[in-house]
Amino acid sequence: MILVHGGRSMRAREASPARHRAPPLIAHVIHRLTIGGMENGLVNLINNMPPDRYRHVIVCLTDFTAFRDRIRVPGVDVFALHKKPGADVAIYLKVRNLLRRLRPDIVHTRNLPAIDMCVPAWLAGVPFRVHGEHGRDTAEEAGDNRKYNRMRRLVSPLVHRYITVSRDIQRWLAHTVDIPSNKIRQVYNGVDAARFRPADGARAALPASGFGDSGDIVFGTVGRMQTVKDQVNLARAFVSLVERYPEARARARLVMVGDGALRRDCLDVLNAAGLGDAVWLPGARDDIADLMRGLDVFVLPSRTEGISNTILEAMASGLPVIATAVGGNPELVVDETGLLVPPVDPPRLADAMARYVADPGLIGRHGAAGRTRVEEQFSLQAMVENYLDVYDSLGHRTGRSAP
Repeated sequence: MILVHGGRSMRAREASPARHRAPPLIAHVIHRLTIGGMENGLVNLINNMPPDRYRHVIVCLTDFTAFRDRIRVPGVDVFALHKKPGADVAIYLKVRNLLRRLRPDIVHTRNLPAIDMCVPAWLAGVPFRVHGEHGRDTAEEAGDNRKYNRMRRLVSPLVHRYITVSRDIQRWLAHTVDIPSNKIRQVYNGVDAARFRPADGARAALPASGFGDSGDIVFGTVGRMQTVKDQVNLARAFVSLVERYPEARARARLVMVGDGALRRDCLDVLNAAGLGDAVWLPGARDDIADLMRGLDVFVLPSRTEGISNTILEAMASGLPVIATAVGGNPELVVDETGLLVPPVDPPRLADAMARYVADPGLIGRHGAAGRTRVEEQFSLQAMVENYLDVYDSLGHRTGRSAP
């Protein structure tokens, strides 16, 4: 069964006589539409792309959640194909048949779980195929998994353009996976700098009773609590911070927003250290922009990253950022805007946090520089224009064949 959610039904649209040629259709093929950095970037792209340039549908190999309701553009259908766990040969037939019905001009697959969907897209006669690499998970942190990279190379002749969200991933695709460099385009994510903005004056109050007084320094992180994000690293660093720096015990507070398998582990670490009164783990939240304004310092303790949307959101919110020096993080966090630390190293992370406890003035300086950096280099408009340039280069708007 194919579940569809969105605008008017396909049958109704096909029955409507078209007075003018509709804009080209892009079918975005992903594993699942839910809370996540890649998914957030896709929704931002659709919401901010001029509707007269391209139309969109989203094909979820598994399913979608209420995150789908963040799409503001009318008429964007979202299909759920309910792929079975593991090998599911039937998914190739489902994707081919659906694409034959939709007849998109471009198929844009994203990340490893969807890259082989270039094959049914080719079989369905889709003229142009784009693949995006947004980051690697724990199964291939170093990017040297031979099985996965062999698959990437096998399908590469069917892909007209690759989009990477960081220079780090661009280099990896070209030099490790061996994708021709002239096929690869690096495009940074953009952030909504109107929605994510600094607090007016003092730090905003958090919706946690008795948490975050004016003299506190509130460290925070946002993200799915899973191994690749390594929030346990941050929990251990916070324990190390208050144990090694006595002044931090009275002033430091920790917010960890998100849900997932590591939430229980983080609580166990913090409670065992007697820090339950200094931390707030509210689970998944929809008010991230407001919560950012209630933090002083943002921390991203990941083991690997592509380009982190939450780093960009934190910088747009006027927060300094402490991040692990992995993936694309060093492309975002520079000396003027925050601190970089090694991954899986709680003592070094604690030392970085201690710098802001010892020098609160550094919070304001790094935060202001981060906001300026976002405004100058990571706008939503710049991201959309770069994606449009890639799509237009395929020849749809002129009727030419892709090079």
